[in-house]
Amino acid sequence: MARQKTDYPGVFFRDVRRIGGKGTERVYYVLYRKDGKLVEDKVGYQYRDRMTPAKASAYRSQRIEGKTQSRKEIRDAREAKDPERWTVDRLWQEYIAQKKLKGFRQDQSRYKNYLKPSFGSKEPKEILPLDVDHLRIRNLKGKSPQTIKLTLRLLQRLCRFGVEKKLCAPITFKIEVPKVHNLKTEDLPQDQIKKLLDVIDADTHPQAGDVMKMALYTGMRRGELFKLKWTDIDFDRGFITIRDPKGGPSQMIPLNEGARELLLNHIRTESNFVFPGRGGMQRTEIGKAVREIRRKAGLPDDFRPLHGLRHSFASGLASSGQVDLYTLQKLLCHKSPEMTQRYAHLRDETLKKASSLASDLVSAAMNHKTE
Repeated sequence: MARQKTDYPGVFFRDVRRIGGKGTERVYYVLYRKDGKLVEDKVGYQYRDRMTPAKASAYRSQRIEGKTQSRKEIRDAREAKDPERWTVDRLWQEYIAQKKLKGFRQDQSRYKNYLKPSFGSKEPKEILPLDVDHLRIRNLKGKSPQTIKLTLRLLQRLCRFGVEKKLCAPITFKIEVPKVHNLKTEDLPQDQIKKLLDVIDADTHPQAGDVMKMALYTGMRRGELFKLKWTDIDFDRGFITIRDPKGGPSQMIPLNEGARELLLNHIRTESNFVFPGRGGMQRTEIGKAVREIRRKAGLPDDFRPLHGLRHSFASGLASSGQVDLYTLQKLLCHKSPEMTQRYAHLRDETLKKASSLASDLVSAAMNHKTE
């Protein structure tokens, strides 16, 4: 994908795999300045468009003199003439209007920063494998494999949405998404939990400490804690209603004694939310305050203050040997057992210890018999 120079100034090519054929072919590009900005414009393919360095140089001269339009300008003009053309940008607007998205803010950021600049004005059928390669190399250079994976997944979803709604033709190739092993399970030993609770009790923030304790007591997600209202808490029956956990149906989890005591002593404002943000509205952020508590408690920098406590809640139950994985799945509001399986090894270790104890008891009995 590196630039290869030609004998013509401002003309270069990249070698790419031929679509529907064997080997590679050259894709020619030109560089020129327009309104003081350096512009890189794709001219055409060596075989498909019969493009040569000489033709590319002639095109470059026409662009500099303003005698022809770039491919993007041609697409924009065509879109203006055809308002019914379903570009990726238009699909995105329709997609977010029709779907209730989990992680909307993250998807919105991925679309705005990575997908829109590259594909916003194109229809899915106009996207080429090389365009996706350019996205990886330019826009996503230096980003984590997880960011690349989630961005490409979003592009797949948008194109699939357009086809399912019969709005556009499908993309013409399979988008290769990197495999990412990102199942990070965080846990805290008892001494660190004690230190954390001591720091929380000494902290002066009106919300942060109780939010962290609720995550540790109940395993609730960050977003679920922010959405929690007083009407979702049934003190009489002993249950908490979790509203739309990760976009799924509402569920109920038990209100244990630790959470009950915390909520009864929690400062209650005029807001309907248990942990309100500014003006009594739903909270959207608390990162700075909980990170400061993490620092004072001496926890690792990569420990996620809220999600890590959710993991600690789950790990503690799994390793106790008293909670089966199905029950743990329900407490964590996991849609499928696959996500809960990450804690299976903790339960297996407890079973091994129990089995070893049984062996020791039998051995002790045998030794007693022979004495």
